[in-house]
This record gives sequence, C-alpha cells and structure tokens, in this order.
Amino acid sequence: MNRVSSAYLASYVLSLLGNSIAGVVLPLLVLQTTGSVLATGAVAVASALPAAAAGLVMGVVVDRINRRTASVLTDVVSALSIAALPLVDATVGLALGWFVLFAVIGSFGDVPGLTAREAMIPGITRAGRMGAERLLGLREALGAIVMLIGPALGAVLIATFDGVTVLWFTAATSTAAAAVTMLIPRSAGAIPAVAGGPQRVVLRDGWHTLVRSPFLLTTTLLSVGLVVVLAGFQALVLPVYFTLQERPEMLGLVLSALAVGLLIGGGTYAAAGGRGRRRSWFLTGMLITIAGFGAMAALAGPWLVLGAAVLVGLGNGLFGSLMGVLMVERIPEAVRGRVTGLQNSILTLAPALGMGGAALLVEGSGPRTGAVVLAVVWLVTAVFAIGVRALRDLEPRPAPDAELVG
Repeated sequence: MNRVSSAYLASYVLSLLGNSIAGVVLPLLVLQTTGSVLATGAVAVASALPAAAAGLVMGVVVDRINRRTASVLTDVVSALSIAALPLVDATVGLALGWFVLFAVIGSFGDVPGLTAREAMIPGITRAGRMGAERLLGLREALGAIVMLIGPALGAVLIATFDGVTVLWFTAATSTAAAAVTMLIPRSAGAIPAVAGGPQRVVLRDGWHTLVRSPFLLTTTLLSVGLVVVLAGFQALVLPVYFTLQERPEMLGLVLSALAVGLLIGGGTYAAAGGRGRRRSWFLTGMLITIAGFGAMAALAGPWLVLGAAVLVGLGNGLFGSLMGVLMVERIPEAVRGRVTGLQNSILTLAPALGMGGAALLVEGSGPRTGAVVLAVVWLVTAVFAIGVRALRDLEPRPAPDAELVG
C-alpha cells in the first residue's frame, strides 16, 4: 500500500472517528445545556434537512473543482463548526440557538465531505495502484473498527472531561483528516476532461443520469431499503424490545455486533473480492442479510438478536463493498459528484422514513409486529434486487459517458 492509498484511508478513518465521537457527545451536551429532550431532537432535525440540501449543492461543486480540494474544504468546515461551540461557550454561553446554527453550518461538511471522498476513489485507485475491491473492502473494515471504538472513546472522553472540552478533540480529528488529505497528490483529485470539450455543470445532470440508469436506480433503492430497515430496528424496535426485556444495556451491544460483522465482511472482501464471480459475492451477501434480519425479527432472545446483528453486518460488508466497487466503475466520471451527492442526500433522509414507520407499527401493534414488517420489507427489497435484470451482470465494465444536458 503506497502513500496515496494510506492517506486516503487514514483521512476517512479520522473523519469518521470525529463524527462517531460527536454523535455521542453532542446529544449529551445539548441535553445538559437545555435540559430538554425535545431540544435534542430539534438539533438533529435541524441538521438533517440542510445536510441533504448541502449534499445536492456540493455535488455540483465536486464536479467543478479538484476533488481533493473539495474534501479538504469540507473537513475544515466540519472542524470549524465544532470548534465554534466551545468558543461560544467561553464567551457568551451556549444556548439552543447556537447548537442549531452550528449544526446547520456543519451539515455543509458532513454529507458533502462523504460525496467528495466517494468521487475521489477512481483517482485514488489509479494513483495508489490498488484495486477498487481491496481499497473499498479495507475501507469497510476500517469503518467497522471505528464503529467499535468511536462511541466507546467518546464515552471515555466525556467521562474524563466535560462535554465542551471533548469537542476540541472532535474538531482536531476533522482538522487532521484535512491535513492528511493534503498528502494525496492533486492529480488524484483532478476531474478528467470530457470528450467534446467543456460542459456546463448543472444539478439536473446528476438526476437525469441516475433515473436513466437501471443499475444506478436499482442500487440506490437497495441502499435506501437497507437504511430504512436498519433505522427502524435500531431506533424503535430494539430499544422497545430490550426495555421490555429489562436489558436496556444490550442495545449498545447491537452496534458493536453490527460492526464485528462489517469488519469480517469487509475484510473478507478486501482479501478475496478480486477472485470469483461478483454475482456470487452479491448473492452471498444478500442471502446472509435476509437470514440476519429474519432472525432479528423473531426477537427470540437478547443474545440471539446480537447474533443476528453480526449476520446483518457480515452480509452488508460483503455486498456493500461490492456495490462501492460497482459505483466506481459505472458512474460516469463527469457527473460522479452530482450522482453521488444525490444518492447521499437521499440516504440522509431515509432513516426518518424507517423510524417514522417503525414508530407507527410499534405504537399500534408492539415491537414484534414492527420487527416482522421490517424484515418483510427487506425480504421484498432483497428478492427484487436479486431478480432484477440490472444486477445480473456485475462483471467489470468501463463507466459510460454521461449524457449531459445543456
């Protein structure tokens, strides 16, 4: 692994680590400052909608400027939005309005940063001389490790220091991610020239490319289905189930179990994903997730739920890594930022659908009914993905030229 690949993976880990720590610290800090659960939820909602909008807008920017530069800028925005909170606390004092303001500003770093890193992958594979299978498999595995240690590190930090002080650590990780990204040569983030000369870069090109490609449309729907079902289980069904079982502490272990499965799945694909037919990898991953969600829906016991979470993570690690490789190959280079930004924006809003639907089911019929319905939703989604023509031929092929409008 050369410097380019190492720098890319290191910056990804640092950025994700900062986000995972912030995910633990910020809600607690808002709750401690305002004393209101409703205020904590308001901050989350205030950041979700701008994050989706920022993902769309920044998709255009990522297709206009050097993608390494875009990645650095988004990490800097994230760092500044977090660092501003302790500064405000030291001067005028924190209040709900400040949390909302900087959550909105920070949203212009989170989803756009993810888009910039995704759009840079083809350049990283060329400059780093590493196959997309290995790069994305390693990224999935490293992401799983961060999922394991990030929340725990956040809990240790907030137990050792006050929440405002911990925010400096979170800002430092985003700053470090930007600095490490600077080690990647600019050529890896350069936008290849488009045949026919300069083109107008407009937002609707990403939408047109997505809806006109059966492959991209199907894989986006598959990702939305996974996010909706996972959000429904994690945010509503399992909290209620573990509470009724008088084992609320087990809820935190679900994320760890998912991470263990992702680590195994991503590591396996990184080591062996270049061998064998891709269709076989895809089917294996999908069937494992079907089994995992089916076992989870039974709610047969806390430890069986955790075992099912490992299966869900394992299957997701296998087919998720493959989907990342296929996106690298099949999204036209000229619109990569806009298509990826559109996909990320949709996925930012998808958890609300899963949580809202699960809330209605659990409230009306209990956690078991909610779990079964969510498992059926995934079963239908997975069977559709397995049978649809767009996902039958997954072997390598060059990305098509974008059909630009205007």
